[in-house]
Amino acid sequence: MRLISDTIAMIGPLDRTATEAARARQDQLTKPQGALGRLETLAIQIAGITGNARPRIVQPTVIVMAADHGMVRHGVSAYPQEVTQQMVHNFLRGGAAISVLARHVNARLLVVDIGVAAELAAHPQLLSRKIALGTRDMTVEPAMSRAQAQQSIATGIAVAAEAIAQGSDLIAPGEKGIGNTTAASAVVAALSGAPVAEVTGRGTGVDDAGLARKIAVISQALALHRPDPADALDMLSKVGGFEIGGMTGLMLGAAARRVPVLIDGLIAGAAALLALTLAPAIQPYLIATHRSMERGHQTLFARLECEPLLDLGMRLGEATGAALGISLCQAACKILDEMATFGEAGVTKKV
Repeated sequence: MRLISDTIAMIGPLDRTATEAARARQDQLTKPQGALGRLETLAIQIAGITGNARPRIVQPTVIVMAADHGMVRHGVSAYPQEVTQQMVHNFLRGGAAISVLARHVNARLLVVDIGVAAELAAHPQLLSRKIALGTRDMTVEPAMSRAQAQQSIATGIAVAAEAIAQGSDLIAPGEKGIGNTTAASAVVAALSGAPVAEVTGRGTGVDDAGLARKIAVISQALALHRPDPADALDMLSKVGGFEIGGMTGLMLGAAARRVPVLIDGLIAGAAALLALTLAPAIQPYLIATHRSMERGHQTLFARLECEPLLDLGMRLGEATGAALGISLCQAACKILDEMATFGEAGVTKKV
């Protein structure tokens, strides 16, 4: 718990000097003010996060947290639990969507086994940080102990710190875990107070009966455990997942080191809500990359006070939307740094 509290204490406000300098330069670039829309505000935000008035994103890193969930026995997913480990192998072979998109934006891809329900073979891109062979069934007992919830967050913090020490200058948390939209929807419902049915979607594409089972599982777990919305660890331990806790830690660890954090879909958004509950100062470090088709995602944006950069009808997770957001962050920073000002270009400003 000391690592978590120390990390939270490190998260301060954005660098005002860098923010103001970036805004001043932005207003002098050879274009009408505001003509590049959110690319301008995005670059200014990244300047404030990094403390660099002319930031560059050189070594972005996608970190996929993988874990399994005990409640999948209730038929909440269209896929069996063994798909989690199979997809981890697919990530490592380079065949998954996030593998392709990470290559596309020249990002490093790391996969963390934080709770897969199988023993995985060693691989250079795989970090073994397993807490348990998946969570327990949250409909009959807490998904994990409070100590395990702390361990999952601490693991994410440590992984972020290690990646940043190796040169990572942007962190895009992702996930893989059959059943994790159920856990994420439970977190969103409990933290937002929204009705379960309003924040629970079809995830892997379950039919109407599968969706009804998801809603029933979440409702049963919330009624049984009554997680405290003011206590992120209570929430995580009762209805969360190891990968959700790991992503929460990634976000805290990155923000503490003034590194931008990209928020992907529903599951990453649930982790961001937990991070915000633990550390309200993290909010300006979060960059929402896309609007997922999952029903609970819109509720997240209101709570996080973030507006997504893209709306492409995606709902895969894995940090696929965040990977596309990397390209926009890089473009925004390059515009701020490389585009000429009116003075540099010898162009007359309007009078």
